[in-house]
Amino acid sequence: MASFQLPRTLLGEGPHKVVAVHGWLADRSAYDPVLADLDVGSFQYAVVDLRGYGEAKDAVGSYTTGEGAADVLDLADRLGWERFSLVGHSMGGSVAQRVLAAAPHRVRRLVGVSPVPASGLRLSPEQWELFASAAHTPANRRAIIDFTTGGVRPGAWLDRMVDRSLAVSDVKAFRAWLDSWAGEDFHAEVARSSVPALAVAGALDPALSADLMRDTWLRTYPRGELAELPGAGHYAMDETPLELIRTVEDFLRADDDAADPHPGSAGRGGSGA
Repeated sequence: MASFQLPRTLLGEGPHKVVAVHGWLADRSAYDPVLADLDVGSFQYAVVDLRGYGEAKDAVGSYTTGEGAADVLDLADRLGWERFSLVGHSMGGSVAQRVLAAAPHRVRRLVGVSPVPASGLRLSPEQWELFASAAHTPANRRAIIDFTTGGVRPGAWLDRMVDRSLAVSDVKAFRAWLDSWAGEDFHAEVARSSVPALAVAGALDPALSADLMRDTWLRTYPRGELAELPGAGHYAMDETPLELIRTVEDFLRADDDAADPHPGSAGRGGSGA
Protein backbone atom coordinates (compact mmCIF):
# COMPACT_ATOMS: atom_id res chain seq x y z
CA MET A 1 0.00 0.00 0.00
CA ALA A 2 1.36 3.42 -0.95
CA SER A 3 2.39 5.68 1.90
CA PHE A 4 0.49 8.89 2.54
CA GLN A 5 1.64 12.03 0.75
CA LEU A 6 0.33 15.52 1.43
CA PRO A 7 -1.67 16.71 -1.58
CA ARG A 8 -0.15 19.94 -2.81
CA THR A 9 -0.17 22.64 -5.45
CA LEU A 10 3.32 23.56 -6.68
CA LEU A 11 3.81 27.11 -7.93
CA GLY A 12 6.94 28.68 -9.37
CA GLU A 13 10.49 27.49 -9.86
CA GLY A 14 12.36 29.98 -7.70
CA PRO A 15 15.35 28.96 -5.58
CA HIS A 16 13.73 29.80 -2.26
CA LYS A 17 11.40 26.93 -1.35
CA VAL A 18 8.30 27.60 0.77
CA VAL A 19 5.67 25.28 2.23
CA ALA A 20 2.29 26.94 2.95
CA VAL A 21 -0.08 25.29 5.46
CA HIS A 22 -3.76 26.17 5.85
CA GLY A 23 -5.81 26.69 9.00
CA TRP A 24 -8.59 24.88 10.84
CA LEU A 25 -11.57 26.11 8.83
CA ALA A 26 -10.28 25.53 5.29
CA ASP A 27 -8.10 23.42 3.04
CA ARG A 28 -5.34 24.71 0.78
CA SER A 29 -7.90 26.70 -1.22
CA ALA A 30 -7.62 29.24 1.62
CA TYR A 31 -4.57 30.54 -0.27
CA ASP A 32 -6.38 30.87 -3.62
CA PRO A 33 -6.82 34.68 -3.37
CA VAL A 34 -3.04 35.23 -3.29
CA LEU A 35 -1.76 32.62 -5.72
CA ALA A 36 -1.93 34.71 -8.92
CA ASP A 37 0.28 37.45 -7.49
CA LEU A 38 3.06 35.48 -5.80
CA ASP A 39 6.65 36.04 -6.89
CA VAL A 40 7.17 32.71 -8.63
CA GLY A 41 10.54 33.79 -9.97
CA SER A 42 12.08 34.14 -6.52
CA PHE A 43 10.12 31.41 -4.76
CA GLN A 44 8.68 27.97 -5.30
CA TYR A 45 5.62 27.32 -3.17
CA ALA A 46 4.10 24.01 -2.11
CA VAL A 47 0.58 24.73 -0.84
CA VAL A 48 -0.65 21.63 1.00
CA ASP A 49 -3.77 19.92 2.32
CA LEU A 50 -3.44 18.51 5.84
CA ARG A 51 -5.03 15.18 6.74
CA GLY A 52 -8.78 15.53 7.00
CA TYR A 53 -8.96 18.38 4.48
CA GLY A 54 -9.33 18.87 0.74
CA GLU A 55 -7.78 16.07 -1.28
CA ALA A 56 -6.68 14.48 2.01
CA LYS A 57 -10.19 14.67 3.48
CA ASP A 58 -10.43 10.89 3.81
CA ALA A 59 -6.85 10.34 5.01
CA VAL A 60 -6.58 8.37 8.23
CA GLY A 61 -4.49 9.94 10.97
CA SER A 62 -4.23 11.23 14.50
CA TYR A 63 -4.88 14.79 13.26
CA THR A 64 -2.25 16.45 15.41
CA THR A 65 0.19 19.24 14.74
CA GLY A 66 3.06 16.82 15.31
CA GLU A 67 1.74 14.45 12.67
CA GLY A 68 1.18 17.40 10.33
CA ALA A 69 4.79 18.47 10.80
CA ALA A 70 6.02 14.95 10.02
CA ASP A 71 3.92 15.00 6.85
CA VAL A 72 5.42 18.35 5.82
CA LEU A 73 8.95 17.04 6.34
CA ASP A 74 8.12 13.91 4.35
CA LEU A 75 6.85 16.10 1.50
CA ALA A 76 10.01 18.21 1.59
CA ASP A 77 12.05 15.01 1.33
CA ARG A 78 10.02 13.85 -1.66
CA LEU A 79 10.50 17.23 -3.35
CA GLY A 80 14.23 17.20 -2.61
CA TRP A 81 14.00 20.35 -0.49
CA GLU A 82 16.75 20.15 2.11
CA ARG A 83 15.99 23.65 3.42
CA PHE A 84 12.83 25.67 3.06
CA SER A 85 10.71 28.37 4.65
CA LEU A 86 7.26 27.90 6.14
CA VAL A 87 4.06 29.92 6.00
CA GLY A 88 1.24 28.76 8.25
CA HIS A 89 -2.19 30.28 8.78
CA SER A 90 -3.84 29.92 12.20
CA MET A 91 -3.70 26.17 13.03
CA GLY A 92 -1.21 25.88 10.18
CA GLY A 93 1.03 28.27 12.09
CA SER A 94 1.16 25.72 14.88
CA VAL A 95 2.01 22.97 12.40
CA ALA A 96 4.78 25.15 10.94
CA GLN A 97 6.26 25.69 14.40
CA ARG A 98 6.17 21.93 14.99
CA VAL A 99 8.29 21.53 11.85
CA LEU A 100 10.78 23.96 13.35
CA ALA A 101 10.80 21.97 16.61
CA ALA A 102 11.38 18.69 14.77
CA ALA A 103 13.99 19.87 12.23
CA PRO A 104 15.36 23.32 13.07
CA HIS A 105 18.33 22.93 10.72
CA ARG A 106 15.99 22.66 7.73
CA VAL A 107 13.95 25.84 8.28
CA ARG A 108 15.17 29.05 6.64
CA ARG A 109 12.40 31.40 7.76
CA LEU A 110 9.08 31.01 9.56
CA VAL A 111 5.91 33.03 8.95
CA GLY A 112 2.72 32.71 10.96
CA VAL A 113 -0.40 34.42 9.59
CA SER A 114 -2.65 34.87 12.64
CA PRO A 115 -0.75 31.89 14.04
CA VAL A 116 -1.79 29.79 17.00
CA PRO A 117 1.10 30.16 19.48
CA ALA A 118 3.34 27.20 20.28
CA SER A 119 1.88 27.39 23.78
CA GLY A 120 -1.60 26.63 22.42
CA LEU A 121 -4.69 28.79 22.78
CA ARG A 122 -6.49 29.06 26.10
CA LEU A 123 -10.26 29.03 25.64
CA SER A 124 -12.92 29.69 28.27
CA PRO A 125 -15.49 26.89 28.82
CA GLU A 126 -17.98 28.82 26.70
CA GLN A 127 -15.45 29.35 23.92
CA TRP A 128 -14.43 25.70 24.05
CA GLU A 129 -18.03 24.61 23.61
CA LEU A 130 -18.43 26.99 20.66
CA PHE A 131 -15.31 25.64 18.95
CA ALA A 132 -15.84 21.97 19.81
CA SER A 133 -19.43 21.91 18.60
CA ALA A 134 -18.49 23.76 15.39
CA ALA A 135 -17.59 20.36 13.95
CA HIS A 136 -21.30 19.55 13.64
CA THR A 137 -22.85 23.03 13.82
CA PRO A 138 -22.40 25.30 10.79
CA ALA A 139 -23.77 28.31 12.71
CA ASN A 140 -20.87 28.02 15.13
CA ARG A 141 -18.34 28.04 12.32
CA ARG A 142 -20.01 31.20 11.03
CA ALA A 143 -19.93 32.80 14.48
CA ILE A 144 -16.21 32.05 14.82
CA ILE A 145 -15.40 33.54 11.41
CA ASP A 146 -17.57 36.59 12.08
CA PHE A 147 -16.02 37.24 15.51
CA THR A 148 -12.44 36.85 14.32
CA THR A 149 -12.98 39.32 11.46
CA GLY A 150 -14.40 42.05 13.68
CA GLY A 151 -18.09 41.51 12.88
CA VAL A 152 -17.82 43.76 9.82
CA ARG A 153 -17.71 41.35 6.87
CA PRO A 154 -20.66 40.80 4.47
CA GLY A 155 -23.05 38.00 5.33
CA ALA A 156 -22.63 36.43 1.89
CA TRP A 157 -18.87 36.15 2.45
CA LEU A 158 -19.40 34.55 5.86
CA ASP A 159 -21.82 32.07 4.29
CA ARG A 160 -19.34 31.25 1.54
CA MET A 161 -16.56 30.68 4.04
CA VAL A 162 -18.78 28.33 6.05
CA ASP A 163 -19.91 26.44 2.95
CA ARG A 164 -16.30 25.92 1.91
CA SER A 165 -15.31 24.81 5.40
CA LEU A 166 -18.05 22.19 5.47
CA ALA A 167 -17.23 20.96 1.98
CA VAL A 168 -13.47 20.54 2.45
CA SER A 169 -13.18 19.20 6.01
CA ASP A 170 -13.96 15.83 7.57
CA VAL A 171 -16.06 16.25 10.72
CA LYS A 172 -14.08 13.76 12.82
CA ALA A 173 -10.73 15.20 11.76
CA PHE A 174 -11.95 18.76 12.25
CA ARG A 175 -12.89 18.03 15.86
CA ALA A 176 -9.67 16.11 16.56
CA TRP A 177 -7.44 18.88 15.21
CA LEU A 178 -8.92 21.27 17.80
CA ASP A 179 -7.58 19.22 20.72
CA SER A 180 -4.07 19.41 19.28
CA TRP A 181 -3.72 23.02 18.15
CA ALA A 182 -5.58 24.54 21.08
CA GLY A 183 -4.50 22.22 23.86
CA GLU A 184 -0.85 21.35 23.28
CA ASP A 185 2.05 23.44 24.59
CA PHE A 186 5.42 22.85 22.92
CA HIS A 187 6.88 26.36 23.13
CA ALA A 188 9.89 25.15 25.13
CA GLU A 189 10.94 23.11 22.07
CA VAL A 190 11.30 26.22 19.88
CA ALA A 191 12.08 28.92 22.46
CA ARG A 192 15.81 29.09 21.72
CA SER A 193 15.52 28.94 17.94
CA SER A 194 17.42 31.63 16.06
CA VAL A 195 15.39 31.13 12.89
CA PRO A 196 13.88 34.47 11.80
CA ALA A 197 10.17 34.29 12.61
CA LEU A 198 7.45 36.72 11.52
CA ALA A 199 3.95 36.86 12.98
CA VAL A 200 1.34 38.65 10.86
CA ALA A 201 -1.69 39.76 12.85
CA GLY A 202 -4.93 41.30 11.62
CA ALA A 203 -6.03 44.40 13.51
CA LEU A 204 -9.67 43.26 13.33
CA ASP A 205 -8.97 39.86 14.94
CA PRO A 206 -9.56 39.96 18.72
CA ALA A 207 -8.61 36.30 19.18
CA LEU A 208 -5.11 36.04 17.69
CA SER A 209 -4.29 39.70 18.05
CA ALA A 210 -1.06 41.68 17.86
CA ASP A 211 -1.12 41.91 21.67
CA LEU A 212 -1.29 38.12 21.94
CA MET A 213 1.59 37.82 19.48
CA ARG A 214 3.66 40.17 21.65
CA ASP A 215 2.94 38.01 24.69
CA THR A 216 3.66 34.72 22.93
CA TRP A 217 5.44 34.78 19.57
CA LEU A 218 7.85 37.62 20.34
CA ARG A 219 8.70 36.12 23.72
CA THR A 220 9.30 32.70 22.17
CA TYR A 221 11.52 33.63 19.22
CA PRO A 222 14.73 35.59 19.81
CA ARG A 223 14.55 36.78 16.20
CA GLY A 224 10.81 37.26 16.16
CA GLU A 225 9.09 40.09 14.33
CA LEU A 226 5.50 41.31 14.24
CA ALA A 227 3.52 42.94 11.43
CA GLU A 228 -0.06 44.11 11.92
CA LEU A 229 -2.35 44.56 8.90
CA PRO A 230 -4.87 47.33 9.70
CA GLY A 231 -7.52 46.17 7.25
CA ALA A 232 -7.44 42.46 8.07
CA GLY A 233 -8.99 40.16 10.59
CA HIS A 234 -8.15 36.48 10.88
CA TYR A 235 -8.35 35.74 7.14
CA ALA A 236 -5.83 38.08 5.57
CA MET A 237 -5.65 35.97 2.42
CA ASP A 238 -9.26 36.98 1.68
CA GLU A 239 -9.36 40.36 3.37
CA THR A 240 -6.07 42.01 2.34
CA PRO A 241 -4.35 39.67 -0.12
CA LEU A 242 -1.92 42.13 -1.70
CA GLU A 243 -0.79 43.56 1.63
CA LEU A 244 -0.26 40.05 2.91
CA ILE A 245 1.84 39.02 -0.09
CA ARG A 246 4.04 42.11 0.21
CA THR A 247 4.53 41.62 3.96
CA VAL A 248 5.34 37.93 3.73
CA GLU A 249 7.53 37.97 0.63
CA ASP A 250 9.52 41.00 1.78
CA PHE A 251 10.30 39.08 4.98
CA LEU A 252 11.22 35.92 3.09
CA ARG A 253 13.53 37.86 0.77
CA ALA A 254 15.51 39.22 3.71
CA ASP A 255 17.26 35.90 3.94
CA ASP A 256 20.68 36.31 5.53
CA ASP A 257 21.98 32.77 5.16
CA ALA A 258 25.10 34.08 3.43
CA ALA A 259 25.94 36.15 6.49
CA ASP A 260 25.04 33.35 8.91
CA PRO A 261 26.49 30.00 7.80
CA HIS A 262 24.78 28.24 10.73
CA PRO A 263 21.22 29.61 10.73
CA GLY A 264 19.96 26.91 13.07
CA SER A 265 22.41 27.83 15.80
CA ALA A 266 21.56 29.99 18.77
CA GLY A 267 22.78 33.46 19.15
CA ARG A 268 21.32 36.58 17.62
CA GLY A 269 19.29 39.14 19.46
CA GLY A 270 15.57 39.60 18.82
CA SER A 271 14.07 42.21 16.55
CA GLY A 272 10.57 42.17 17.96
CA ALA A 273 8.31 45.07 17.20
